[in-house]
Amino acid sequence: MPGSRRDPYQRGRLRSRLHYAWRVNFMRLAWGLTRAVVWGKTHIHLGRFLGSDNREIAVRLGTLVWLAAVWVLLWGTLTWGNVLAGLGVGLLITLLLPLPRVPVEGRVHPLVVLDLLGRLIVDFFISSAQVAWLTVRPRPPMGAVLRTRLAIRSDMVLTLAVDYINLVPGTMVLEIDHRRRLLYVHVIDVSSDRSVAKFYKQMATVERLFTRAFERESEWRPSPYHGVDDDFHAVIPAERMAASERPAEIREGS
Repeated sequence: MPGSRRDPYQRGRLRSRLHYAWRVNFMRLAWGLTRAVVWGKTHIHLGRFLGSDNREIAVRLGTLVWLAAVWVLLWGTLTWGNVLAGLGVGLLITLLLPLPRVPVEGRVHPLVVLDLLGRLIVDFFISSAQVAWLTVRPRPPMGAVLRTRLAIRSDMVLTLAVDYINLVPGTMVLEIDHRRRLLYVHVIDVSSDRSVAKFYKQMATVERLFTRAFERESEWRPSPYHGVDDDFHAVIPAERMAASERPAEIREGS
């Protein structure tokens, strides 16, 4: 039959065309992947993105995982697709909208952090009771701005210490001198030398706890991303004067 004689020929042509199309598409895909790899090696520096220090790498990867977790929570369903999409979105965010590098220079001690949190809770309730008493006693309190120095090296830890001070009722940090590590703190009541001495004793305790929790001398490694405080690495925490012997430095009263 004529049709039966043409079938093998037609099948051969179809097979050759499919084979040719497959080879062309494979070459296009390989060429595209090669260009993508070359572009990535040229423009994406993984070491620069992650950092050269293990602590910097941990912070970067932790940020990426956190962004992926937020993405999964927004979708409300834990699936491999959402996890991979979250990692992709987090990678794009960290590459296209990078935040300033956070210098990680010490080591966290969880037990001391728990002690710090417990002391914060105690100080919160004690100071709340004292502020409540100041509002009902006949004589109004005499507030002032006192200057104190915290020998804390890292900007991150200094920020945590300032948050600690602000969370305790009766004290509010108004100004920070980063280079000299000076804080100007408004204290609600400095009507007696005992109140002033108590404030400086509290600041010495805050400095000691945050140094023990995050910046022990034996574990300190300066980060190349420290920025404004690069010249502050060599500062050794000065020994505190006794609170009763330390003069009050009052910049302005209220």
